[in-house]
Amino acid sequence: MIDRRTLLGTAAAGAGALVVPGSARAMADPIAPYRTPYKYPKLVLAGSGVKGAFDEKAVDCPFVFSANGKFYLTHVGFDGTGYQTGICESDDLVNWRRLGVIMARDPSDPITRYNIACASILRENDLMSPARLIKVNGRYLAAWHAYPSAGYEEGAAVIGLAWSDDFIHWERGPVILRAEDGAEWEKGGLYKPYLIKEGDTFYLFYNAKTTGTPWHEQTGLATSKDLKTWRRHPANPLIRNGGPGAPDSRFASDPVVVRHRGQWAMFYFGLAQDGFARDLLAIGDNLTDFRKVDEVLVDVGPPGSIDEKFAHKPAVIWHDGALYHFYCAVSGKWPNDTRGLAVARSKPW
Repeated sequence: MIDRRTLLGTAAAGAGALVVPGSARAMADPIAPYRTPYKYPKLVLAGSGVKGAFDEKAVDCPFVFSANGKFYLTHVGFDGTGYQTGICESDDLVNWRRLGVIMARDPSDPITRYNIACASILRENDLMSPARLIKVNGRYLAAWHAYPSAGYEEGAAVIGLAWSDDFIHWERGPVILRAEDGAEWEKGGLYKPYLIKEGDTFYLFYNAKTTGTPWHEQTGLATSKDLKTWRRHPANPLIRNGGPGAPDSRFASDPVVVRHRGQWAMFYFGLAQDGFARDLLAIGDNLTDFRKVDEVLVDVGPPGSIDEKFAHKPAVIWHDGALYHFYCAVSGKWPNDTRGLAVARSKPW
């Protein structure tokens, strides 16, 4: 069976003039605050290559935030068996120091015996914020997903929550969403959850897949007031696949939701019929109604570049007058491809 990693896999992102969010040009061009046309030319984090390490083969799925005067990047590592979650720290968002595993698989646990991927930690919503973490009842709150079988994203994953006092040591909570409880668009399994809080409501955006092969992935929403009872939105999926030729005709996946100037923006990635994955954008006046932007935010690079196959799975942070857009970059040919983390930003390097 063809797996998701194989499916994900040439034009370089175009460079443009620097645009400062809130400026006259940004207001005239509503997409300007979200563009990051200047790619850093090398991976900022790659598989360690250390035999037996959790990230021996590859790293994937970035999530970025700031704390204690530093930047932190959570990511999943693949060791040939499954996903586990690590964290690294940085002073400049480019040079990263590995700190180790923060969520490890548990061979005695039927949910996480092969995989546990921390996808997001509750943080500030504003695009131009420092992306500081937000506590709930005095503790940090994260959303994770776990696949039931060994291998790269094998089986129908579930979504759950976790709690921490220091964002390094986590206590796994119960499963909150299962594929079998959802509609047809998500019966094949759940993927990345992205958690935000607005008012007294928690919003959990997530992508999921249909059953069968080839499958389609789309993005939906579940909400909760108490983090225990979750209600799937009746209009799911909120971000649906585009038509033939669209950059998200196969996948519309891995949501990241931020607020800017009274609107909400969802970064996500699309997989097109041409086999390439690219980061995209949708904008809405509220958290349940997004309009797709007819523009690729981060495109794949030319042959031989670090992201010649895929430029996907977004994570964003604002720092020193620039927006940084992290993503998973893939080059080479499966199964010997190189999968690591890259970054683009809104001003030249």
